[in-house]
Amino acid sequence: MDSRQIAQSRPWLAVGQEITDVLGRIDADAFAGLVQAFDDPHQRWFFSGQGRSGLVAQMGAMRFMHLGRAVHFVGEASAPSIRRDDALLIVSGSGETPVSTGFARIAKAEGAKVVTLTHRPAGTLAGIADVTLHVPVEESKQFGGSLFEQSCLILLDSVVLGLAQQIADAHRLMLQRHTNLQ
Repeated sequence: MDSRQIAQSRPWLAVGQEITDVLGRIDADAFAGLVQAFDDPHQRWFFSGQGRSGLVAQMGAMRFMHLGRAVHFVGEASAPSIRRDDALLIVSGSGETPVSTGFARIAKAEGAKVVTLTHRPAGTLAGIADVTLHVPVEESKQFGGSLFEQSCLILLDSVVLGLAQQIADAHRLMLQRHTNLQ
């Protein structure tokens, strides 16, 4: 069965194949650089993104909080100001979103580290960032940036998985931090 037939008869398999194809093209050294950016368990992190990329950033921030990291989502009422030695992670497919590039410039001016996941490694945001993970989305049968967003969520969860493997009894500790007000 060719990919067109799969997309028509079993679209979930077509989505899964697209994600597998993108993840198979992730540069292992660049991914290691992303993981290394999270080496300091005491560093404060700010996560951001606009639209659905922002939702992915929020889900990523939640998992890092479950690991015990000091994490804030930019724009929430309880988020403090970013300062020197903090870090900002931005999920932006285009790497050109004015709000995101503005946040990156502010963070850099304050002396914070900037990390981005983008499918445009030569974009404005990548030019500002200290660490860029190129998410090589080229084309998709899915609408809009779905493939990019899905891939970014899996990549952020993969960083969490790697960090969790370094923590004794990580799942129990993460479960203790999981919300109970739902």
